[in-house]
Amino acid sequence: MNKRQLLQSFLAASALGLGVSAAHAQTPIKFQLDWRFEGPAALFLHPAAKGYFKDAGLDVSVDAGNGSGGTVTRVASGAYDMGFADMAALMEFHANNPDSPNKPVAVMMVYNNTPASAMALKKSGITKPTDLTGKKLGAPVFDAGRRAFPIFAKANGIGAVNWTAMDPTLRETMLVRGDIDAITGFTFTSLLNLEARGAKASDIVVLQYPDYGVKLYGNAIIASPKLLKEKPEAVKAFLGAFLKGTKEVLANPAEAIKSVKARDGIIDTNLETRRLKLAIDTVINSPDARSEGFGVVEPARLSLMASQVSDAFNTKTRVSANDVWTSAMLPSKAALDILPKK
Repeated sequence: MNKRQLLQSFLAASALGLGVSAAHAQTPIKFQLDWRFEGPAALFLHPAAKGYFKDAGLDVSVDAGNGSGGTVTRVASGAYDMGFADMAALMEFHANNPDSPNKPVAVMMVYNNTPASAMALKKSGITKPTDLTGKKLGAPVFDAGRRAFPIFAKANGIGAVNWTAMDPTLRETMLVRGDIDAITGFTFTSLLNLEARGAKASDIVVLQYPDYGVKLYGNAIIASPKLLKEKPEAVKAFLGAFLKGTKEVLANPAEAIKSVKARDGIIDTNLETRRLKLAIDTVINSPDARSEGFGVVEPARLSLMASQVSDAFNTKTRVSANDVWTSAMLPSKAALDILPKK
């Protein structure tokens, strides 16, 4: 082989190599959860572990979070491309940062109902919402249930309450010790945490916001406008892979928890399986979700929530429902039909 033939062979091999590399190029997506690696994180860790994101041409990294507000802010800053956050926190960011150039947008509803609850021990005498009037309530200042409490209070005629702020790790402990009368928190988080601190399930009063006239949406998948504009197909691919994984999570929560255990080896597998099942039953496969359909929102309900959040959070500007949500990235109605029949 002469020098010319050798050069041609080298160039051809190089071109082939570049072609193979391009064909397997994966679009990187940095994704942040709303909270730690607990049961519900399986919704994202399972499809990642099974390779569904990779099969869709994505290189997805999933990181733990420390609250929905932080997740929204980090997606807005560009530190993350997508995230999982409470819809009220997203609305609040939009309304309080009207001039922000990169306000995240919700692209798929996951928790059709807010997981927020007010919880107390039966010995407190609290059995219904109005019993909270004048009581000492505790929750972190950023807790979704605490932020939305004015909406819950208005819907149920609850008078003034006294708030105590604390670190999330102390909330349930303080209730069990009797330092406070009631707490707000996500049902599937605080209920199991109370049991872990010695409270019997039969002794816990759970006042779930959706059961008492508060039809707020819960957590949604959010994306940065930059990603939506520049790589809409990547967002669509993410949602398709997520749906594939979530269908399996709903069908076999115990198996899906293995993906969470792989990311955080010290979790209590049985406890987190229970947490995931509780999340599925209360906010994912809820009556409202089965009525409206998974992944979507009902426009009138979203508009009402926008108005309620504007009032309860005393935002700088009014929340616009059209600004916080888009259905343009959603898969087909048939693909969204993943909820197990009850």
